Amino acid sequence: MRIDYHRHFRKQYRKFPQKIQKKFNQKLLLFESNPFLPMLNNHTLAGKYAGRRSIDITGDIRAIYEINGNIIIFLQIGTHHDLYGK
Repeated sequence: MRIDYHRHFRKQYRKFPQKIQKKFNQKLLLFESNPFLPMLNNHTLAGKYAGRRSIDITGDIRAIYEINGNIIIFLQIGTHHDLYGK
């Protein structure tokens, strides 16, 4: 499994404080060891994100990704409200 980042993800990631960036990096290490650890709350998405998946970074921050063969592409990172509008 190879991990890549969409340009939108990179832009959003840079806007977050270092504390959130560090939290993402910690969750990424867990994700790399086992993407389905319960603490990641890895789940499929519906609606405009159908076919993609999400993991929890903090209580409110999510990272959305898609699987393309053996490549994981992180597409977006943001608050639940910013990503889903709810």
